[in-house]
Amino acid sequence: MRPAQLPIVFGLIHQENDMARPEINRRQFLSAVAGTTAAVSTATIASSLSASAAPRARLIPRGRIGIQLFTIRNLVSELGFRAVFEELSRMGYRHVEFAGYTSSAEPGITPARIRQLLDDNGLNGIGGHRGINDFRNNMEAELDIAETLGLPYIGTANEPVSPGNRTVAGYKAAAEEFNGFGAAAAARGLKWYHHNHHNEFRFAADDPGVRLYDLLLSETDPKLVYLEMDIYWAYAGQHIAPGFEPVEYVKANPRRYPLFHAKDGASNPDNPNGYDIVEFGAGDIDFASFYRELRAVGAYISLWEQDNAPGTPPELGGAFGAAERSYEAMSTLRG
Repeated sequence: MRPAQLPIVFGLIHQENDMARPEINRRQFLSAVAGTTAAVSTATIASSLSASAAPRARLIPRGRIGIQLFTIRNLVSELGFRAVFEELSRMGYRHVEFAGYTSSAEPGITPARIRQLLDDNGLNGIGGHRGINDFRNNMEAELDIAETLGLPYIGTANEPVSPGNRTVAGYKAAAEEFNGFGAAAAARGLKWYHHNHHNEFRFAADDPGVRLYDLLLSETDPKLVYLEMDIYWAYAGQHIAPGFEPVEYVKANPRRYPLFHAKDGASNPDNPNGYDIVEFGAGDIDFASFYRELRAVGAYISLWEQDNAPGTPPELGGAFGAAERSYEAMSTLRG
């Protein structure tokens, strides 16, 4: 049976039942219950009826859905920011995270012009991914651009250390550097953040009892260094180094996680990461359970990202098609 048929089937069942017995309205029902020996109050029954009829709330509010532009980098390059922003706004996206500030279709475009295009299309620049060396060598210039674009957050998706330096000392040194980046951003009224991949969840090469991500959390100043959890890569980290639940990090440190990457994955035992990256809603990651746990955490922005979206077949609408389907899947996620 196709899901679309269910409402019709249920409607027929109700019609048949109505023909078989006289209609009982809600007041009659409650009165009848009150006359029985069952120890159930009318208030309890009324509450149950109301709860069962209430629609399930959206787990990701529409106004808090955005996109990391790396996902549709081919479109930014081929069509330019103006055309891309127009389409994203039409779909319903409200927040944009940058992965660069150039486009082959708009040579010489400036951050000021990009900001104007954001404003023209009702979009909000929420953050930007830059390389660690960009902050080491050009911190003030990076902050200038962030200010022009109106970004509240600026940060990196680079692993804190090189693969050969995944040690306790290596991560402590990286945390100290991140604190410095955060202090420089804070001095300009901005917030600096780090986006994880899977390797941050490995254990230290020189101490198998220390998870590197735990070290990064404990050694960075929560007032200076914020975190963007990439949910897919956190689950991939759980696959390669079991022993943690991604959402528990957020619940324990809610103010440190203003941004999430909502990236989906289909289980694949042949993939070393445990999952293949797919469109949001097409995979096996239990986003409903994840976001349900965050209801009491507070406000946050969820950004769709799909590393391989530019390869989406043209017959499925290309990267724009993937963006629209993923937006709809995010905005209709219920719990």
